[in-house]
Amino acid sequence: MKVLVLGATGMIGTAVTKELLRAGHKVTGLCQSDRSARQLERIGATPLPGDLQNPGAWAGVVPVTDGIIQAAATFKDDMGAVDRCVLTSVAQAAETAGTRPRFIYTGGCWLYGETGDEIATEESPFNPLPAFSWMVKNGARLAASSVFSTAIIHPAMVYHASGGAFAQFMSNARRNEPIEIWRDAGIRWPLVHRDDLARAYRLLLERPDLTGHFNASAQAGVKVGDIATWFAGASGIVVKSAEMAVADHGRLADGPMLDQQMSATKLQNICNWIPQHVDFRASGISRP
Repeated sequence: MKVLVLGATGMIGTAVTKELLRAGHKVTGLCQSDRSARQLERIGATPLPGDLQNPGAWAGVVPVTDGIIQAAATFKDDMGAVDRCVLTSVAQAAETAGTRPRFIYTGGCWLYGETGDEIATEESPFNPLPAFSWMVKNGARLAASSVFSTAIIHPAMVYHASGGAFAQFMSNARRNEPIEIWRDAGIRWPLVHRDDLARAYRLLLERPDLTGHFNASAQAGVKVGDIATWFAGASGIVVKSAEMAVADHGRLADGPMLDQQMSATKLQNICNWIPQHVDFRASGISRP
């Protein structure tokens, strides 16, 4: 397949691009800089200069594309509006050409809100953080469109050998400083290694008959205190109140403070998705 990846050099997009290339797909990646273009060329992808805020300048590649993966966001106040503009532009390009590409859209575990002792499935209602409510609206609009065959993937907290969701833990551990966690050590994070997540994207991409929502979680819910303690060693951990976390980091701090559990049974059963990293401690991450 000829696949356009938006966010191809991001944390998730890099792994997705490599996974697609290994499977024999041809990947074009949107990139804003020469550095990103060189990164894509080194791994065998074709760079497409452009940015999310001006989709009209690059949406012309859509008619010759079999699949589109949206794994990008600006993480600015206007990120919802930018995303909506991207979806509108690519839909217009596909509709004008009379094509019907496969579309994999990225949601996230935070769209389910606090789950506590309940385990979120694809049947669970959304209760998104206000900063990400646009994902629910844009995803619903995309899923209702006949222009694409759409699947929406909801990654758990994504980690990898160099960090991801664990980046600050690893940074503090390297400096032999206590690891800071927010709100409560007992809150739970659903987890997925980005290589397993990339495989989920590919499997869904290759199944245009599958539409709707799919959760991607290899560990349903791990206590953040257990994660932090594993990284901290003798440095220990400190718990910062929710109010202090928001004061220091803004409303995006609300996400890591959600107590969540999430199941990926649907993805496992329908796509035969078998995560290789089912315990973050055995995933090849080295502690300083």
